[in-house]
Amino acid sequence: MKFSDFDQKIIDENVDFTVKEITKICEEIGPRESGSKEAVAAEAELEKMLRNFSSEVHYEGYKMAPKAFLHFTKSVSDVIIPSLAAATALHYSGKGGKVFPDALVFGTTAAGLTITAEEFLFYKRFCDILYKKTDGHTLVATRKATEETKKRIVIVGHIDSEYEWRHTYYGKGKGMGPIMGGTIVSAIASCVMSALNLVGTAGKLSDKSFFKLVNKLSYPVYLFTIPNMITLHSFINYNVISPGANDNLTGTLAAFCALKMLDEAGIEFKHTDVVCCINDGEEAGLRGAKQYAEDHLHEFTEEGVETHILAVDTLTDREYMNIYNRDLTGQVRHDPKWSQFVMDSAHDAGITDPKFANVYFGASDAAAFTQAGISATCLAAMDPGPADYYHNRKDKPDRLNPVAIRDGYKIILSTILNFAGDDDVVLSKKDKEDK
Repeated sequence: MKFSDFDQKIIDENVDFTVKEITKICEEIGPRESGSKEAVAAEAELEKMLRNFSSEVHYEGYKMAPKAFLHFTKSVSDVIIPSLAAATALHYSGKGGKVFPDALVFGTTAAGLTITAEEFLFYKRFCDILYKKTDGHTLVATRKATEETKKRIVIVGHIDSEYEWRHTYYGKGKGMGPIMGGTIVSAIASCVMSALNLVGTAGKLSDKSFFKLVNKLSYPVYLFTIPNMITLHSFINYNVISPGANDNLTGTLAAFCALKMLDEAGIEFKHTDVVCCINDGEEAGLRGAKQYAEDHLHEFTEEGVETHILAVDTLTDREYMNIYNRDLTGQVRHDPKWSQFVMDSAHDAGITDPKFANVYFGASDAAAFTQAGISATCLAAMDPGPADYYHNRKDKPDRLNPVAIRDGYKIILSTILNFAGDDDVVLSKKDKEDK
């Protein structure tokens, strides 16, 4: 079956359903911190309905530390700020000697930058051992092939929502890049300058013009770094959790409705499994997707069933609807053939304006799968500015955009139908009778 043969009324009805269901979850369950009872309650709300049009539905549990991912913004700044202040005071008072002030700055900034890179740049589970663990749950529903499974497509969305980022709430989505960039650059500058000062002292090079200049500039740089680190300390507001209507209940409902729309159209596949995977823990550093990819690596790569992941993360800002073939702050390149396949499927659905794009700040669940060696790509429609509702209390149902949701659903359905192929489609008995 071609996408052009699919009943468009079903898509429209599911867009309406999506808006109503997201509104219901936000109003009756509320924000969903990673690993929280609210996240479980939202999954349970969808699970009841998924059983009506899935061959099998189950949960997969794991342990995660929700605050391990971004708490470095407070712990790192709590250490670096006093060390910079103390080093500067000791230097200008002449009481710190030639080595200790710079050693203090180098030690704290190097450690802080390492933690920041491991957690936020590389999304490693670097600090988890230091934080309280909670139970995470991945909800998996499968519309099984009617005969032998030869192919599998997994549509992924995440149910959890993020702690509020003050930078996007008070800055209305603008200015976060320069503020965070200033924090990172000044911390790196302080680390490098303190290291050079130590090298100059150890090598008895302090009287050389280069090292004199570095020493002269380093302490003003340390002072400049302090207010930047204060902004880092205030970055996360743990007292407020985003409602997460757009990021990412739109992606969650996209995975859910993929199965629902196939059922309502009476479509089954002889050799293709369609899987709805609803993760928890994306906002805690892709913890849910990482665990799911780890647990299913052999199944998805070595058991002879061609498997691809399509992660869906926010379908709101229609003008920014793109196929994200690069991820994890540009470090990860998703499967180019699969990314092109999704792009071609978008064109088949009449959606011709998406471009290949880069998640240049942060990551999507697709990154966890690609890192594990599983074919994946990401579909998203969000202002990379970022959007003014991104990770803050403004991410409410009133910001939902049915047009963006509809076009996203068209791309997903077109991708599924193209992946299965015309020869793989069978119509249910009921659908045949209707025809």
